[in-house]
Amino acid sequence: MLEKNIRTASEAAIVDEAIISRRSVRAFLPDMVDDETIRAILAVAARAPSGTNMQPWRVYVTKGEVKQRISDAILNSGIRAEKAEWDEYRYYPDQFFEPYLTRRRANGFGLYGALGIGRREVDKMRAQHDRNFIFFDAPVGMIFTIDRRLNQGSWIDYGMFLQNIMVGARGRGLHTCPQAAFAPYHRQIRPVLNIPDEEIVVCGMALGYEDTSKPENEFRTDRAPLEDWVTFAE
Repeated sequence: MLEKNIRTASEAAIVDEAIISRRSVRAFLPDMVDDETIRAILAVAARAPSGTNMQPWRVYVTKGEVKQRISDAILNSGIRAEKAEWDEYRYYPDQFFEPYLTRRRANGFGLYGALGIGRREVDKMRAQHDRNFIFFDAPVGMIFTIDRRLNQGSWIDYGMFLQNIMVGARGRGLHTCPQAAFAPYHRQIRPVLNIPDEEIVVCGMALGYEDTSKPENEFRTDRAPLEDWVTFAE
């Protein structure tokens, strides 16, 4: 029994570390990730649960020239992020309210503070946001889509799949950044990847090795204490 408990504690520590160390990295090294590793991560991630095992995910893995074409199409579109139209689905509420407004502001101020960008330096903020569209220099950029005929339950399943990718990446010493910022630019992305009309662009994700020399990667978000959001009922 003691040996079993020790093994269980050791396994829990490994899983916990993969989850806790997952964060949105916003500067990557150019070191390439081989296709075998990417395939392994995606295969493991696909063990995510889905209603009646529908597996609603579809992934476009991009590198090199194709990834650059996506970046160019968005950055040369002339559509600023604040003017981009969320016409396929809405990620954020039209009006932020508490406690979400405070958390959102803390996240933005914390990131820009780590970069030395002041609250009125709008051009620098925009330039940093535009780094989304080059996948923060990651060697691998993934675009995720879902069939528009599916319902909300499949979107819940999709979230578990995305989390599995990010945790699976950590188990291999890699980092990620999930990026909803790509969704409003589906018109620019579709022709590059030949995405069918029946597929909605859910998000993008950068994948690669963290550049630990960059200040933006020193930023850490916090989490609300359990007492704020957990209810135990007996």
